[in-house]
Amino acid sequence: MGRRDLDESDFRSRPSKRGSRPRTKQRPEHSDAVTGLVTGVDRGRYTLLVGGAAAGLADETVVTAMKARELTRTRVVVGDRVDVVGDTSGEEGSLARIVRIQERTSTLRRTADDTDPYERIVVANADQLVIVTALAQPEPRTGMIDRCVVAAYDAGMSVLLCLTKADLASPDELRALYEPLGVEVVVTRRTPSDDDAGITLVPESVEEVRGRLRGLVSVLVGHSGVGKSTLINALVPDARRATGVVNDVTGRGRHTSTSAVALRLPVGDPGGTDAPDSDAGPDVDGAPATDGAGFDGWVIDTPGVRSFGLAHVEVAHLLHAFEDLDEVAQDCPRGCTHLADAPDCALDDWIEASPEDERPARAARLASFRRLLSSRTGSDA
Repeated sequence: MGRRDLDESDFRSRPSKRGSRPRTKQRPEHSDAVTGLVTGVDRGRYTLLVGGAAAGLADETVVTAMKARELTRTRVVVGDRVDVVGDTSGEEGSLARIVRIQERTSTLRRTADDTDPYERIVVANADQLVIVTALAQPEPRTGMIDRCVVAAYDAGMSVLLCLTKADLASPDELRALYEPLGVEVVVTRRTPSDDDAGITLVPESVEEVRGRLRGLVSVLVGHSGVGKSTLINALVPDARRATGVVNDVTGRGRHTSTSAVALRLPVGDPGGTDAPDSDAGPDVDGAPATDGAGFDGWVIDTPGVRSFGLAHVEVAHLLHAFEDLDEVAQDCPRGCTHLADAPDCALDDWIEASPEDERPARAARLASFRRLLSSRTGSDA
């Protein structure tokens, strides 16, 4: 075969096993992204509220979105503010894309137990943790309450203890345990309904709770069966959260809320009615009504929990939540655990040196704080 001249038609490219398109770590800036608030999460799909006064827009739209590929390993939770691109029309069948998570102001976390290194984010950007606890049926578990208080203080959130079913038992004992920690306590009572609806909450007690939630983003946590969903339905009449009953044998409730959802808090009527001052209509698929008029705050309902691990909480971080005790503890010896059996703990000297009229209050506060410290490494009560 004779030699001939070659041209470009003779070139044969062998495909690369890695593909012919070069990879790059550069990501698009998504300068056209809009801000959305995550109000619900369901099997990889996120319900967002896009627009509104917070975004400088007149209208709000409920949008369904998924995460962009670069966020595959990043957890997006209810309460997150996110940057969204794609179809944000909110029309049926449309799907937007979450490309960034904005900086969080607070992050409520828990672990499966006190040895589990994997942190689970419960919600983001909440101001207040509302611990819903029944005074009876089921019996209150102070160990669980303590752990929730610790997790809230670690996240930089305030705490409200909501005691339900006060028609069955007195709230005085739990008040005495938690008010020394600076935990606000609110109580609800039930009454038979006039319209075959069974048991309803006394309107005045619902309005007292509403007053503590106004203007804040509040997340409600509690065991199944404590009346959390009943309280949500009284606060947000359009929520229609499923309610359950307590098992007579185990004393435990059945999980009725299966996923976290953010709901707008209606202002309510000062006279005690729960009707929202808005004609925006009921929620659809866990999304809040889109008309912001007549609402003042957010309520985030979460599934019932049976445990609240604190493996992620550092003792020093917990101490910072108590400014008076933290200042005294600066004089403790290095490595002091601050527990009751800790030698030369400055907190004990603080009690002994206190004036007679202040000593009972200081002693109660220190005892409550040490109970929280014990819950950090102990088991639920």
